[in-house]
Amino acid sequence: MEFANPKYLFLLILLIPLIVWYIIKLRKVQPTLKMSSTGAFRGVSPSIKVHLRHVPFILRIITIALVIIVIARPQNSNSWETSQSEGIDIVMALDVSGSMMAQDFKPNRLEAAKKVASEFISDREQDKIGLVIFAGESFTQAPLTTDHGVLLNLLHEIRPGMIEDGTAIGLGLANAVNRLKDSQTQSRIVILLTDGSNNRGQIAPVTAAELAKSYGIRVYTIGVGTRGMAPAPVMTPFGERIQNVPVDIDEKTLTQIAEMTGGEYFRAVDNTSLKKIYAQIDSMEKYLISVNKVTRKQELYLPYALLAVGLLLLEIVLRRTWLRNIP
Repeated sequence: MEFANPKYLFLLILLIPLIVWYIIKLRKVQPTLKMSSTGAFRGVSPSIKVHLRHVPFILRIITIALVIIVIARPQNSNSWETSQSEGIDIVMALDVSGSMMAQDFKPNRLEAAKKVASEFISDREQDKIGLVIFAGESFTQAPLTTDHGVLLNLLHEIRPGMIEDGTAIGLGLANAVNRLKDSQTQSRIVILLTDGSNNRGQIAPVTAAELAKSYGIRVYTIGVGTRGMAPAPVMTPFGERIQNVPVDIDEKTLTQIAEMTGGEYFRAVDNTSLKKIYAQIDSMEKYLISVNKVTRKQELYLPYALLAVGLLLLEIVLRRTWLRNIP
């Protein structure tokens, strides 16, 4: 229960001086009679009227308190919220070329990217998310979907060697844009992750970025790889060996793609920085929530008002009849 005018409840403090005044007045009006002996009154008990002589005053105090509560307007409120949410359509374009097996990330770049991407997907419950993979070619691993369970399963199935080796960044981006171009959602983004430079495909990365820009699609680009040399599995005449190979990321082109489309370029050099990048993108791309709060109030003053009237009438009746004279 709450009150529409709670400030009026402070009027209850006025009852304290009223009670004090009644006590002082009662002491002053006590009758006195000098007698040589009170023996004649021994054994005479006061009548019930004497015991009940304070009832009218008590009824008046309660009535005043009830009137103050009525003025404060007690209410019972029932409220609920209705929310409307609009998610963001996201396509994740993931490089699965052989160089993604480099071990400067633990256990390697591809597995680290899959792990962080799966956490990102799990946190975006309202969004439709799709998955595009690319190497020398590109194809859609998962179309836009809100069934994140299926999407995560398809993400975990990604492995090196699924596509002819190479790095077709432009083709991968164009494929992601194609998945988003017919979306009716106002906010559409591509998260493109790669560790190399474009060396395959018929579409240049900048051309694909222009296509994304024409559809109002933002592209966040992520370059993964430590700076300098990185340990990576390399086939030799003696079998697969781990050797240090140079890290070659076309940061200039990735930055240009992001700037053209209103996105941002990030560089991840280890697992921790990659996780922070996805967290930063997650904080920048929040879906819209519209909340309508409805509150219904029910007035509760009537029972207090009726009780106050009843007690006031009872006080008047007692004062004018049975308790009019107290022997």
